[in-house]
Amino acid sequence: MQISTEKFRTWWSNITFSVSQKRSLLSISALVIALSIFLVMRGATEEIPLAPEGLAVTEAVAQVTVDVAGAVKVPGVYTLPANSRVMDAIKAAGDKLKGADLSDINLARVIKDGEQIYIYPPNKSGGAMRISPQRAKAKATGPISLNRASAKELETLDGIGPVLAARIIAYRNQNGPFLSVDDLIKVSGIGTVKFAQFKEKLRV
Repeated sequence: MQISTEKFRTWWSNITFSVSQKRSLLSISALVIALSIFLVMRGATEEIPLAPEGLAVTEAVAQVTVDVAGAVKVPGVYTLPANSRVMDAIKAAGDKLKGADLSDINLARVIKDGEQIYIYPPNKSGGAMRISPQRAKAKATGPISLNRASAKELETLDGIGPVLAARIIAYRNQNGPFLSVDDLIKVSGIGTVKFAQFKEKLRV
C-alpha cells in the first residue's frame, strides 16, 4: 500500500519528539556525518598499491656509438653507455696494440656519439709510428686528417709551428674531435687569415 507524499508530510508533522529523543537523533546524525567524512578522507589518501613482486620494469638506457680505429686489437664500431670515456672505448676494442702511442689522446675524455677514436700504430721497432715534417711533405698525397694528425704532421702546414700544433692537439683532447675543418678557428692563435693558408690541406 502506497502512501501519498501529502499524507506522509501530514503524518510527519503530527509527530512530536521529546527532548531526549531529539538529542538522540542529533547524536545519530552527527555520528553518520562524521563516519561519512572519515570514509571519504580515507579513500582519498589511500596509497596506490605497489606493482607485484617480480614485475620487470624496463628503462631505456642512453647509449653512444663510436668507431675505434688504428692500433687496437679489434677495430670496429662499438655501442657504449652514455658518458663512457675514451679508455672504455679502447678496452671495448680489445685494448691497444703493444707499442701504440696514447700520449696524444685524452683517455679520460667523455666520448661523443658518432666520433672516431684513432690510435697510432706501432712501427717495426716497437715504438709508435710518427712521420717527420720532411717525410710528411714528401709523401703527402692528400689532405691531413685534423682528427688524426699528430703534432709533427700539423707542423707541416704553413704557419703552424710547435706551439700552435700543441694547442690544436690540446683542444682536440679537451673537446673531442673536430666536427668540421672550420672549427679549427676556435683554437687560440689561429685567425681567419692564417686559417685560409692551409684550409684546403685539411679534412676531419
